[in-house]
Order: sequence, then C-alpha cells, then structure tokens
Amino acid sequence: MAGLSGRTVRDLRRESRSSVLQRLYFDGPMSRQALCPATGLSSGSVSNVVAELLADGLVEEAGSVGSDAGRPRRLLRIRPDSGRLIGVDVGETRVRVELLDLDLTELARAERPLGPRGYDVDAVVGHVREGVAEVLRTARLDPGDLLGVGIGVPGIIEDSGEEGAVVHGQTIGWDAVPLERLLRLNGQLPSEVPYFIDNGAKTLGQAEMWFGGGRGARNAVVVLFGSGVGACVVTEEAAQGRAVEWGHLTVRVGGRRCRCGALGCLEAYAGAEALVARWREAGGRPSAGAGEETALTELLAAARPVAGRDPDPVAAAVLAETAEYLGAGLSDLINLFQPERVLIGGWAGLQLGGVFLDEVRAHALAHALRFPAGRVGIELGRLGPDAVTVGAAVLPLAAFFARGGSRPRPANRAVPSPAWRTALDGRLA
Repeated sequence: MAGLSGRTVRDLRRESRSSVLQRLYFDGPMSRQALCPATGLSSGSVSNVVAELLADGLVEEAGSVGSDAGRPRRLLRIRPDSGRLIGVDVGETRVRVELLDLDLTELARAERPLGPRGYDVDAVVGHVREGVAEVLRTARLDPGDLLGVGIGVPGIIEDSGEEGAVVHGQTIGWDAVPLERLLRLNGQLPSEVPYFIDNGAKTLGQAEMWFGGGRGARNAVVVLFGSGVGACVVTEEAAQGRAVEWGHLTVRVGGRRCRCGALGCLEAYAGAEALVARWREAGGRPSAGAGEETALTELLAAARPVAGRDPDPVAAAVLAETAEYLGAGLSDLINLFQPERVLIGGWAGLQLGGVFLDEVRAHALAHALRFPAGRVGIELGRLGPDAVTVGAAVLPLAAFFARGGSRPRPANRAVPSPAWRTALDGRLA
C-alpha cells in the first residue's frame, strides 16, 4: 500500500535498512542508541531493523561500551564476509581484477597484460572474463554469491537500457561497444549478478571520496593521470561524481595531434604517452624496447640530479613544460568548478607527483582566479595504483546499500540515487 508520498511500506523498510547499513559502514561499530540520532529513526525502528539485519547475517555484535546508566551498550558492525564484490580496472597496460569483501579487503587478484592486441574489444572482454574466473577459482567462491561486478573503463559510458552499458572510447578505438552485453554472452555469471560499468576516472574519484583524500569534501576534482588524462568532478549537485573529458580541452590551437584525432588537446602534452614521446623527439633515449611505464621511470630518473651527475637538461625541460601544461589545465578545473580539493591519481600521476607536484601546484594557482585559488588544496590521491579497482567495486557496494542489503535480482541494474550519497557527505570526514 502506498502513502500520499507514493512510497510503500516496503520502500520505507528498505530505506530504513539502507540508512542503518550506511551508518554502520562509515561510522561503525555503533550501538543501537547511537544509531537513532545518526539515522533519524526512532528507537523502535532501529531495534526492528537491527533485528532483521542480524537475522539476515549482514550485521554482527562487536563488543560493548559503557553508558551513563551503567549498563553496557552492545556495539554493532557490518559483517565483512556477508558479501563479495569484484572490481575491474581496464587500464592502459593491463586489466586488473580484484575480489573483495565488504570491508574492501582483497581476497584474490588477477592481472592480464593488454599485450600486442591492446584495446581490441574481444581481447579485453576475454581478459575480464579470465580474470573474473581466476579470482573466483582462487577464493573457491560460487559466482552466485557475488553482489556485483564493477568495471572502470576509458571513455564515455551510455546506459542503453536492455543492452546495458555501452562504451564510447574514441581514444582507444571503441565506438559504441556494448560491453555489458558482450560480457554476458557466455553466461559466466548468473543473470542476477549485476555489472556496473563506468568511466575509470569516475571510479577513481568515487574511491578517493569515500576512503581517500576526498573524505569530508563536498566539492572536489579527482584527476586520473596515466597514458591519457581524465577527471571526476564531485559537487553538491553531482554527489556521486561526474566524469569529464578534461584531457581533451584544447590547450594549443593547431598543436600536437592527440590520440582522439584532434589537435592541441591537453592529453597530447601532459599524458604519459605524449610525455615520453616528447622526450624522445627532444633527443631523450629510453632503453630499447622499454614500455611506457619503464620509459617514464627513466625520464624521471634522468631529470633528477644524483651524486656526481647533473640532471639531464632535455628531460628536465620536458618535465618543466609538462608541469606548466598540467598546471594550466588544473586552473581551468579550479575556475570552472571551484573545488575545495584537487587530487591527482593514476599510475603516472603518482609517479610524477613526488617529483614536480610543487611546480604543478604553483602553475595552477598562478593561472587560476584568486578567489577559487585561495580556497583549493592540490594534493596526491591517497589510495595508490589500485584506486580505480577499488572505486569500481564501490559501484556494486553502493547499489547493495541502496537495496537495503538485499541480494540482487535478475536484471536488477539499479544504481543508488544521489540522495543517499548526499546525506553521507557531511559524515565522511
């Protein structure tokens, strides 16, 4: 039966369960008494919901604390083993697959190099399937026990309804690739196990906002800096984050050719692939056959002074120019979105950050308007190179919370509404 608001008793029960689960996840262990003001539910509602969650095996007691009345209060927490998640990072050199519990503790991992076929669609689909099969086999887990599989990929993601997620990845040669349908073709996972596919920069942003350098911020920009460049913008209006193709802002009219085909994109100057290419063009000499990650490491080493050797002037000049381009690009984000924080992540961002973050920060603040520049902090992300994978796993975790802890149903592809994430923003400090 629906009330005047259109919500049924079932809707209200699910929302109450969701509220309790969220509080316990982010602030637990907590007592029943503490859950009342934290969730806005009455003591009777909290008691009923907790009894259900205990009976369902989603929550467990975790010791006790004293109280003013002298009687100890039982603490509650979410059981980490009450659900399993898979996060997948379709990265620039490899596909990484991780199996995690609800605490996001890694239970198993598989990696597949992209190899000579690169982003060939069939090859990537095969890597994802093989990685999922390997982590399930390693953990001896039945596929039906999964709460979902989250996947971070390059490009723009379109939800096409019955086809599921479709990927428009111009820089990697993907034109309307029905990735979700392709992954389901062989029936590897039961139909009730949902896939959640999103832009890799957005999954990185989700992870940093929940567990890393973005905790407590209402407005932030999280930058994914690898072979290419992307960003996730989190605002009060887009609390779950919005992926923006920041790497394809034009920074020089008629400039270098970008992977997307256009001229003068930021990615053509500041992406790791372009950075290594510019070093070679200027006379740099990475090791023969060195891959992109190795070549970037060698570039950084050449640009740093060591005992008995001055920095290589060519490498130092390329890095100095790159710092200026990145700083100018960040200033655009600062002026447009006026974030409290800018976090730089991705494998290349983390490598480069220790070397020239101060220079990037100085250029960004010099190019930005004074008011937003005076309010923003520019730092490295805190979650390391696995952040995209963790963020991908957060997608099914968030949907699990939105369902009130219920198991997914066949063809249940619902994602959580922004409202529950907005309610949490003030509590993630």
